[in-house]
Amino acid sequence: MGVVVPLEQGRTDPEASLDDLVRLVAGGMERVNTTILSRTGSDVAMIPEVANHLIASGGKRLRPILTLACADLTGYAGGDGAVKLAAAVEFMHTATLLHDDVVDESDMRRGRVAARIKWGNEASVLVGDFLLGQAFRMMVEVGSLRALDILSAAATVIAEGEVMQLTAAKNTETSEDEYLAVIRGKTAELFAAACEVGPVLAGRPEAEQAACRAYGMNLGIAFQLIDDVLDYGGTSAALGKNVGDDFREGKITLPIVLALRRATDEERVFWRRTLEREELEEGDLEQALTILRRHRTLEDTMDRARHYGDAARAALDIFADGPVKAALLQAVDFCIARAH
Repeated sequence: MGVVVPLEQGRTDPEASLDDLVRLVAGGMERVNTTILSRTGSDVAMIPEVANHLIASGGKRLRPILTLACADLTGYAGGDGAVKLAAAVEFMHTATLLHDDVVDESDMRRGRVAARIKWGNEASVLVGDFLLGQAFRMMVEVGSLRALDILSAAATVIAEGEVMQLTAAKNTETSEDEYLAVIRGKTAELFAAACEVGPVLAGRPEAEQAACRAYGMNLGIAFQLIDDVLDYGGTSAALGKNVGDDFREGKITLPIVLALRRATDEERVFWRRTLEREELEEGDLEQALTILRRHRTLEDTMDRARHYGDAARAALDIFADGPVKAALLQAVDFCIARAH
């Protein structure tokens, strides 16, 4: 069962794509992909098997693309530093996915069986740790202490966000501000860091570094809010996991936070049974969708995603117009239009 959420009130283009951005950084991404493959090599056979199961599963590589694009936007021409940091960003992201699937007990990732189902929880966690180790090795090789500081701080914030999510899970008293703090940590921080390191390598002024960070942070928040909508109104292909997983796992996401704020006494009883006590019955997902539609929480979550998308666009005002800036602006439209 799906939900069609109209986009006509927004400022995004439902036909938006990442094609221009991908084309502009294609040469760099070819080197990133080569680096990724070489750095997953190990004498321990299971490590490349588990790592490549997820890495080769068709992810968009959005975060490393953003690293290369923001480096290009700010005039970086210093060799392979941006390539190594882009690969490090992708390894950090992949490690968090491996760890998340264990924590969430997920069965599916990027349309494939999750690594933890195929190899077990222990292997997924340990291979994630291996990828984090390789990411930090590449950061050190680049030789930028500031870039190392940004990405290592991001790793800490991401872990904090994941722990915050654990405390918020099944807690129907979670506020909107508390939930936004979770997604800033667990999702948006890596977007922000991925964008910030480009101008750092280029030696650009702090204002440009801050602008790229703000672009990434706001884009990351918008991206996660759209994922929240897709869990209730998308498809497995669009989401990369089973639709309704957030609900089945008792996750409190923004559509639920808003629904709880507007809930009747009867609806609160439903949410406490399904989310707090995880006492799921046949038809509960459909009932959840009915409540979310009644209170228009999916539409309101999309409105908030558009707000953060606007903030991401505004952050780039400091830069002169050009093909890279235009492609970064279109990436905002793409991230939001995924829910169309």
